[in-house]
Order: sequence, then structure tokens, then C-alpha cells
Amino acid sequence: MPRILYAIQGTGNGHLTRALDVVPLLQARCSQLDILVSGPPADLPLPFEVRYRAQGMGFLFGKKGGINFVKTFWQFNSAKFVSEIRHLAVESYDLVISDFEPVSSWACKLREVPCVALSHQSAVLHASAPRPDEEDPAGRAVLKHYAPSTAQYGFHFQAYAPGIFTPVIRQQVRELSPVNEGHYTVYLPAFEEEILVERLQHLSRRVQWEVFSKHSKDAATYGNVKVWPVNGPAFLDSMSRSAGVLCGAGFETPAEALHLGKKLLVMPMKQQYEQQCNAAALEKMGVPVIKSLKDKNLDKVDQWLHHDGTVAVDYQDQTAAVIDQLLREQLQRKKVVKARAR
Repeated sequence: MPRILYAIQGTGNGHLTRALDVVPLLQARCSQLDILVSGPPADLPLPFEVRYRAQGMGFLFGKKGGINFVKTFWQFNSAKFVSEIRHLAVESYDLVISDFEPVSSWACKLREVPCVALSHQSAVLHASAPRPDEEDPAGRAVLKHYAPSTAQYGFHFQAYAPGIFTPVIRQQVRELSPVNEGHYTVYLPAFEEEILVERLQHLSRRVQWEVFSKHSKDAATYGNVKVWPVNGPAFLDSMSRSAGVLCGAGFETPAEALHLGKKLLVMPMKQQYEQQCNAAALEKMGVPVIKSLKDKNLDKVDQWLHHDGTVAVDYQDQTAAVIDQLLREQLQRKKVVKARAR
């Protein structure tokens, strides 16, 4: 059985959420699984051992709808990043799998070791995946070169091409029994609490909002808006009981909301090409998209609140089959390469 390094991007919670299902499957299929997590400290507690913790090249969320590039730049230590790449012994593993994680990817590239991408981003980059009307060459270049790979297995909202699979829906979500208690769950991590409360009350005082904020330390209630710090179990409970979900155009949260049969409204993060692509894909599926929480979007939000606009999906549990396909193909490829080198 192979020795595997599984490297995970720690920015946000989406990659780590997917790892909750992927890690046990890999552990059952290899003799040794070492895990690397890079990026800022995550909100999600991990039920498995992490061997390597790296600074990597993560992004910091801002408070007004986008990435805080100033803080991201000042917290980035390029010398440490290079050192992490140089000291990660990727050549000691039979297989390196990266979920958009730059230290492992660049360590493999430096040593000419194969690196297999198992990520949403590899699907976004596929020629068959939806694109926004306004292209962003710089954003696409960052997405392409951030975590280079030699083979790609991607997850997206639909299976647009061979090698692209529907989302990994974690078992905690699959086991939920969704109901509609009338409130709306909100997760917009690039906004501070004060802005969200003011905007949501302005959008509608007639509905109950349940907000989960990365910038809040304590729970609070402001009229029809309840705010909690980010908490995985509490967020899942709120979402499963909600009438709908308002969130960024990330991947895991929209996919889970769709799987649960919830109305979904997304707002892509500013200056984030991946989320622009996700928004384009969701819009083609019938999910409404807004660019901001400004007054000009009131009509669209109001229409979403007062109409049943669910989008039907069928996200079968195929994660084990994807892992088996990846291991079979990539380990066989390595055997062929070794045989040719003799």
C-alpha cells in the first residue's frame, strides 16, 4: 500500500470541510497518510492528526466584501515560504495529493515529482467550466499557477467534462433532515458584523436573519438579525432549518445548500476570480446572483425572499469512487514511468 502526502489549503473552511470525508478514505487505502495544512488558522476543528503546519500563501478576508490585500501582503513571509518548499520531502512519498495547497505543489515542481490536484480549482480551470462574461486574465493566471499540478481531478457544481465530478457533500450534511422554519442563514466572511446587520435590516425587517461571522467573537441579537461567531455544527443546524441561504460564491456552502434543497442567493467576493466563475456556473443553473448588498439589488433580494426558487440537484456520494480512480490511475502511471526508466 502506498505512502501518501495529502496537502490542504487552510484558507477558509471549504478545503478542510472536504477533507473530513477524503481523509478517512485515503487512510483506508494507504500504509501511511501524512497531512499538511497551510494558511491562516482555520475556524474548523480537525478530527485527524496534521503532521505539517505551514504558512503557505494564504489570503486574509477583509471586512467590506473582498480580500484584504494589504494585510495579506504584510503577513506573507516569502523567505519562510521558500524554506517550507525546500524542506518538504515530497520525494519520500509514493503519491502527493494537493487540494489547492501551494507548498506541496511547488515542492513537487522544484523536484520534478508528480503532484495530483484533487480540488475545486482544477475544475474551475477546465476549458468546459463556465466563465464570467468579463474575463480576468490576471485572476485566471493566479488560479492556474498558485498550486501547479501534473494531473487533475476536479469537483464542480455539475460534471462538465470527464475528470470533473459533482461536489463532495460531507456525511454530516447527508445525515441532516432539512426543514423550513422560515429564517435565512447568512455566511459572508468578507464582511464585518456591523455592515451585515445594517444591510440585512435595510434589505428586509420582515424576515429573520441568522448570520455567522468570521469577525464576531460573541453571539448577539439586533432586532431581526442574530449573529454568531463561525461555528460548524451551529451553522449546519441553522442551514438545515432555514428557508434559504445567502452566502458568498464559494463552493462548499452553496453546494451543501443546494443538496439540502434550500433557496440560494450568492454574492461573489470582490477581486476573486474563482468566485466569479462559481457565480457564472450557479447562475446558469438558475441560482440568482448579486454583486453587492447595495440598495440597487433590493428588488432582486426581495424577489428571492418571496418566491420559491429552489434548484434541483442530484449529488450522489461518489467520493470513494473518485479516490479509487485517482489512486488506480496515478499509481499505475508511476509504475509505467519507473518501468520505462529502467
